[in-house]
Amino acid sequence: MKVLVTGAAGFIGSHVAGQLLARGDEVIGLDNFNDYYDPARKRANETRLSAHPNFRMVEDDIRNRERMFQLFAAERFDAVAHLAAMAGVRNAVKYPALYVDVDLNGTQHLMDAALAAGGVSNFVFASTSSVYGNTKQIPFVESDPCDRPLQPYAAAKRAAELLGYSYHHLFGMNFTAVRFFTVYGPNGRPDMMAYLLAESVSNGLQIPLYDGGNMYRDWTFVDDIADGVVRAVDRPLGYEIINLGRGEPTLLKDFVEMIETLGGRKANVIHKPKLAADFSRNEANISKARQLLDYNPQVSVPEGVRRFWEWYVHKDE
Repeated sequence: MKVLVTGAAGFIGSHVAGQLLARGDEVIGLDNFNDYYDPARKRANETRLSAHPNFRMVEDDIRNRERMFQLFAAERFDAVAHLAAMAGVRNAVKYPALYVDVDLNGTQHLMDAALAAGGVSNFVFASTSSVYGNTKQIPFVESDPCDRPLQPYAAAKRAAELLGYSYHHLFGMNFTAVRFFTVYGPNGRPDMMAYLLAESVSNGLQIPLYDGGNMYRDWTFVDDIADGVVRAVDRPLGYEIINLGRGEPTLLKDFVEMIETLGGRKANVIHKPKLAADFSRNEANISKARQLLDYNPQVSVPEGVRRFWEWYVHKDE
């Protein structure tokens, strides 16, 4: 199978591409190598993937509609795993127009290009648990109302999910939105909590800790998330929204303590009140993923934190 993986040089995208390559698929990566964080990290991911003969990277931007049409026409993809996005809840509050342009408009360009080229059997879209906002029902179920997003990142992702339904209804596109829950692991972005904590413990970086760390997150190891995406790629389901998490939330302050224990020092945190854009708890009901994708996350949080820490300690070697 020939699969387009957008955001392939990024955190989750590089893991998805790696799993597809490991099983023998041909993967075309697409990434614009922007400077949201150090592009050298993405180049390192590209270098690792490029060692595989079935991988090729295209450097371009999903906002370039004409180029997306040209790419799809030339490559004739069998499936799309769309992970390219502007990520980060707090950054979206500063730059809402950018997030809508990339996460919604860019997604539409890809969908239109897929329809025009033909042959794309499945379009898998990386969404987010942030779409649930402050939903009171726990755990979060895919059928929960998601009409009160707390920030533009969630709003843009939810809008793209809805657009996917329109394309399924009108054009018969197989569209699966997979909602990620608090992903962490090797090659993680430097703005994400796990990496910031490691930097704080190792190098004394001062980082904010909101609400005393009294918020629950469904920490999910990146290998499990990537496995869920690959399973979704393999299964054209019409139109579906599917949670990908562990289904076992952990307090942020407990996650902090795990990294402190591994590092042998306390994190250098400055306590701050809860942000309006944050939610108190996220927890995935993954029954649908188990049923439709045969998804079964394997990595516990303590084991995942250990693997992340091992990567962090040796990342510059």
